[in-house]
Amino acid sequence: MNKQIIQWYPGHIAKAEKQLKENLSKVDLVFEVRDARIPLATSHPYLQKWLKGKKQILVLNRKDMINVEAYQAWDKKLRSEGKVPWWCDAKAGTGVLQIKHAAIRAGQELNQRRLDRGMKNRAIRVLTLGFPNVGKSALINRLVKKKVVSSSRKPGVTRSLRWVRLGQDLDLLDAPGVLPPRFEDQNAALKLAICDDIGQAAYDTEQVAISFMKLLETLENIQEAGIKSMCLQNRYGIFVNETIKDKYSWLLSAAERHTSGDTQRMSQRLLDDFRKNLLGNISLELP
Repeated sequence: MNKQIIQWYPGHIAKAEKQLKENLSKVDLVFEVRDARIPLATSHPYLQKWLKGKKQILVLNRKDMINVEAYQAWDKKLRSEGKVPWWCDAKAGTGVLQIKHAAIRAGQELNQRRLDRGMKNRAIRVLTLGFPNVGKSALINRLVKKKVVSSSRKPGVTRSLRWVRLGQDLDLLDAPGVLPPRFEDQNAALKLAICDDIGQAAYDTEQVAISFMKLLETLENIQEAGIKSMCLQNRYGIFVNETIKDKYSWLLSAAERHTSGDTQRMSQRLLDDFRKNLLGNISLELP
């Protein structure tokens, strides 16, 4: 099976990036939201160039989807690099209040500088930025404590920029997920596909499912990854034996048992089970 090239840069993202650059001058603070399962793959390569020194708050969403060892390892690594990570589960609301307080404190510091220059206080303008489907809109809804923007665990739901008022202290700008026009790192692109952080039109589901199984095999002996012994075999009842040694043969057998021989449907089921945490709390990237 040939190695696929994953690329995805739909028109609405190109348009949103243009609008984003036009609004950056109005922004005081940035929430950079990443997927805790793949913190490196969801770090935008052009972010620092765009922000030009603006104050940032790094948010690691989906903390609930990784194990404690992975969380501790990443937290230590990021802090050693001088970054302060704020961990949350935006869907459930865990950790969101702490992020709000961090933003308010940052806003107070920024307003003090305004006062020192003889300017008046005003609401701090916060941009919520990150790849598609990392939980930006869910975070905003939790911060505001009501559904003010559309939120879904599918990429591409937010398609335009929108300001949302959070009390008198903060104004939030919800932006569509932004991607580089081209993925130079195909390993990162693969992880985005596995985690459903790019559109399904960008990849072949069957090939991604097979690559996912290979990645699990690579990580299975690393405790921080959180992969339970024989997690695929135990869930689907298909064990590796003399006739099922490679990943495609395993997929064929699983499809025969669960999806009437349809390997495409079986591949989708496998990826969906991972995305719903039905295979356990698994980290695909470790420091």
